[in-house]
Amino acid sequence: MNSVDSQDAVDTAGRIGLIAYGVVHLLVGWLALQLAFGDSSGSASSSGAIQQLSTTPMGGFSVWVVAIGMFLLALWRLEDGFLGRRHEDSSDRVKAGVTAGFKAVLYVAVGISALKVALGSGSSGGGGSDTMTAKAMDLPGGQLLVGAVGLGIIAYGGRLVWIAWTESFMKKIDGKDTSGNTGSAFKWLGKAGYAAKGVSIGVIGALFVYAAATHEAKKSGGLDQALHEILQQPFGPVLLTLVALGIGAYGLFAFARAKQHSPD
Repeated sequence: MNSVDSQDAVDTAGRIGLIAYGVVHLLVGWLALQLAFGDSSGSASSSGAIQQLSTTPMGGFSVWVVAIGMFLLALWRLEDGFLGRRHEDSSDRVKAGVTAGFKAVLYVAVGISALKVALGSGSSGGGGSDTMTAKAMDLPGGQLLVGAVGLGIIAYGGRLVWIAWTESFMKKIDGKDTSGNTGSAFKWLGKAGYAAKGVSIGVIGALFVYAAATHEAKKSGGLDQALHEILQQPFGPVLLTLVALGIGAYGLFAFARAKQHSPD
């Protein structure tokens, strides 16, 4: 296989992965919207979304597609981060490699959740985050470690909000699609999606910091707990509805990027 064919294969893998990622975000947005309107029967998280997908017609096949797609997206992200930046200086390559590795871990985590559901061992129940946090806090300096992780998560959420504010995500869209009605649609989907995702991730980080400060592992949690926390705030249902719509918008933006096949 020559270099052109190899790059086409990588791009195709990236497209499949982005479509799978978009599907997961649309389902998370739908579950969060249901939670905002009083239905808390499903877990508004990536694993909960995959469980929801498994109950649909052709659910088993769809879950396998999501699992494979997320692993392909991780490989695509690593390829771009480590091999696609060879023309840049060393500091930019290191930054790109670290970012690629971090995002690949997130994609693989979603892929593993989908694989568990596909193999019949998945569960929408919680507790995994609590257990990991409790184990971490039992280590020497564990509270500081959990707090540092929380601050890192908050920083990442803040970065996503900053990306929404500056509209730098538009660099991921091909120039021919950045003007007119198409460009406006991409811009607003991206702004809503990155902002909502950033807020949700920031709340997750805050929960970890609070767990470290109080030495209560159960105060930490993932996306589902973060969305429940948003729901408990003044005007919580309204805020959660906006976040849910934003997460769904991020899913649609992922579909737009699949068309453009640009790296995350």
